[in-house]
Amino acid sequence: MTHRISHTTRRRLLATAAAVTLAPSSAIFAQAYPAKPVRWIVPYPAGGGSDFLARTVGAQMEKQLGQPLVIENRPGAATMIGAEAVARSTADGYTLLSGDNGTFVFNTALYKKVPYDPAKDFAPIGLMARFPLIVVANPATGFKTMRDLVDAAKKEPGKLSYASVGAGSPHHLAMELIKDRTGAFIVHIPYRGAAPAVQDVLGNQLPVMVIDTAVGLPHIRAGKLVPLGVLSRQRLPALPNVPTLEEQGIRDTEVYAWQGMAVPASTPREISSKLTAELSRAIATPEVTRKLQEFGLEPIQGNADQMAAYIKSETARWHALIKQRGLTLD
Repeated sequence: MTHRISHTTRRRLLATAAAVTLAPSSAIFAQAYPAKPVRWIVPYPAGGGSDFLARTVGAQMEKQLGQPLVIENRPGAATMIGAEAVARSTADGYTLLSGDNGTFVFNTALYKKVPYDPAKDFAPIGLMARFPLIVVANPATGFKTMRDLVDAAKKEPGKLSYASVGAGSPHHLAMELIKDRTGAFIVHIPYRGAAPAVQDVLGNQLPVMVIDTAVGLPHIRAGKLVPLGVLSRQRLPALPNVPTLEEQGIRDTEVYAWQGMAVPASTPREISSKLTAELSRAIATPEVTRKLQEFGLEPIQGNADQMAAYIKSETARWHALIKQRGLTLD
């Protein structure tokens, strides 16, 4: 007796067969990954903190993955050049991105045209580390505390200026947050990178700036910069005598320059999950943790969902401040 199969049933059987055929191939591809060198794009110049972080973590991940991780520095346009390159690359796990506050949060609020969508074009892998931030002053200013700085700024509004490592950087936005919380008016002078900004504050061409621990600690220890306060929730182990801004009465001023890893949005889940596990494993390695801490970084371990949630909360916080203060970089 012959049984006829309806068109609907035939379609269902074909779909099931296709699913059975494709599922193993995806899993096999993930097991074989990586089968060749992986490119890691860092949207900052070689030699800086972001570069150090990627090279330190990447060296350990190479050992774990059994393939080279090739660091490619693609600086410029507030990380947008490097980020766009990753967003437009093949979603196969062979192109990684180091992204920060600017990449995933600030840029879409500060610029009218951003060549990528942080939420749609990237899949988070995990947070890596954060740079604690410190408000510092040249010793010639006589400033010892945040109150000294705020009082001076309010006494003569607009007379004081501050340097930043770049317009739209976490350091820039941190000072804008301080200005918002205190009502002080301090003029922003952006530089192209930390080196020239620090040099002018050391030379007292400008009196103050927000600096990260990786760059600032050596100058603070040498007595060339005076720390007025840290923007962390708690005092830093490296600067136990320097109070937080919260301790000095300036509320809601916890700010970090943080970094995370991402891949193109359509990267197979098996690949991204493997990268998340290997990234977390690398950061937990005692040698990597030690090197990052010695450089002034705070290692962070977390999965892709935690990074996505953090970006969402940071976006809500900073977009509101940027809009409120009318900040734009176009």
